[in-house]
This record gives sequence, C-alpha cells and structure tokens, in this order.
Amino acid sequence: MQLYNTLSANERSALLEQAGEDRLTLSFYQYAYIGNPELFRNHLFVAWDAMDVLGRIYVANEGINAQLSLPAKNFEDFKSFLDGIYFLENVRLNIAIEQDLKSFLKLKIKVRDKIVADGLNDATFDVTNKGIHLDAVSFNQIIEDPDTVLVDMRNHYESEIGHFKNAITPDVDTFRDSLDIIEEDLKDHKEDKKLVMYCTGGIRCEKASAYYKHKGFKNVFQLEGGIIEYARQVKNLGLENKFLGKNFVFDHRRGERISDHVISQCHQCGEACDTHVNCANEACHLLFIQCDNCRAQMEECCSVECQEIIQLPLEEQKALRSGLHNSNKIFKKGRSEKLRYKK
Repeated sequence: MQLYNTLSANERSALLEQAGEDRLTLSFYQYAYIGNPELFRNHLFVAWDAMDVLGRIYVANEGINAQLSLPAKNFEDFKSFLDGIYFLENVRLNIAIEQDLKSFLKLKIKVRDKIVADGLNDATFDVTNKGIHLDAVSFNQIIEDPDTVLVDMRNHYESEIGHFKNAITPDVDTFRDSLDIIEEDLKDHKEDKKLVMYCTGGIRCEKASAYYKHKGFKNVFQLEGGIIEYARQVKNLGLENKFLGKNFVFDHRRGERISDHVISQCHQCGEACDTHVNCANEACHLLFIQCDNCRAQMEECCSVECQEIIQLPLEEQKALRSGLHNSNKIFKKGRSEKLRYKK
C-alpha cells in the first residue's frame, strides 16, 4: 500500500501541465479528538492520493489542519469523503480566491504534536470556550466601533503585505510570540474593549480566543473563516472591502490579492512591491519581498553573497549547506541584515 509520494515536485509539475485540468485550492481545519493520528493519517493519504489531492496537511490528537488542491472534477467526491468522517461533516472549506494549477506539488500528510504550533498547555484552560464568530457584515460593523481593538494574529511577513485598516500588527516571528505581547499591551482593557482577532483561515484565532477568555478578556470576537472567507463574502455580497493589500498564503502562490493597495516595499530597493520570493541560494532560502528589477539584477537572490554562491558548482553548494549549524539558518522569514528596506 502506497503511503508516500513517488514523484518529485518537478515530475508532478510536468504532469499537471500535461493534464491541463482545472484545480481548486482550499483549506480547512477542525479541532477534534483523534485517538490514533497515525492511522487517521494513513487513511487520508490512501483516499486523497486516489483523488489526486496535493497539499500540506497536519494531523494531531487535537484535530486536523489542511491546505491542499485537487482537480475541480473531484470536489464532490472529496466533500462526500469529508462528510463521511463524523467530525468533518459540513466542515467549512475555505476556497481560494485566486486559483493556481501548481499551488501544491506533493501530498504531504504529517503527524504532529499540534496542528498549530501555539506553545500552549491546553490542559490549563477550556479550549472549547471560544470567542464569538463574526461574518464579514458583522466584522465590518464592529471594527468601526471606537471601543474595538482589532488585532492581526499572523506573523510579521504576513501582515507586512496586507492587513485590515487600523489593525494592530505585532512584529513577531511566530504565533506564540504574539499571544503574550497582545495580552500585555491590552492588559488595562480586558473589560472595557472589544478584542477582535483575525488570521488567514481562522485556525489561530480559534485557539487564541479561548486563551484570551481564560486570561480575563470579557468581550472576545474572531473573524470566522479568516481573511480567505472574508474576501469571498465581500465579493459575493458586494460589501465594502476593509482589507488592504495581499493575503499571505502557505503554498506556491505565497499571496492572494484582496485589494489593489500595495502597502509594502521591495526589501532591496524600496520600491512599492508585495511579491514574496525565496532566495535562490538553497543554503539560504530566505523569504523576502523582491521587485522584478531586483529579481533580474540579483538573480533571485537576497544578497551579493548568495548570488556568488549560486554560481558555484552544485556539489560545492551542497557542501556549504550541509550540517546542523548551517541548516538552522535555512527557511527564515524576512529577517536579514542584508535587506536594506525591511520595515
């Protein structure tokens, strides 16, 4: 029984082009007790591989967090499969605003300790005592209330390219970092302010809202379905769009445009830009914002040093990035002294 990928990303990319089929990119999550995550993971892999599902899925005792794509023609079968799992019946599916044939190139289903790395001890508070969910209409109304504090629960590289107007955007590298910072900043307003939170698809706010209620906040709200669902409702209902810029997404697209505003700048020249790239030097792989001119001039690299490395023979490049010490520097998100215009 096949429980792993047999094709490389390049091979899968070529097959997707040859097939020429429309694909849907979507995400969903659900907190639920899963007694045997490994067995559940295998069950999903067999079924979804047969449906040509590709994506990144995390399974844990506490539930599932999934970002994936599949052929549009298989959507109803996929939905029926989910509905056949008791805790996933009628689960909300956040379908991407912008579709891309190659948003994912492999099916990766991993068993983790948690479906979101929140660093919290769930045994210390009631994770089911969540905040009030808001649809786009209610959200637009409440954020205009002067007694509302709107908080972006995402990381710095996400909010940098797009966020709701007047939102607090903590300059943090991880979700866990933001929890204590926000509590400290708002400690004097636990009773007199409405705490309204949002994130990409809703999963981070799901846990954060329960955590903040446990910490004494009396009026806690969250945007249901996150920015993805908000953008869909705004479009379908003809609502005013209060989101500025792009929504960062965790697939090969790296961003969905929600409004025409470009609120960030190229990290290398300072020109208006909101396109994220990864440094072409695989020993660096830094995520940063780069305009087309700098992309051509720097050969998709974040620095002259990295540009020099990609000219070396492949074996020398591999040697430079081998070892635990070097690997710890890889996959950083937008933090580097080489980036002159990083805010």
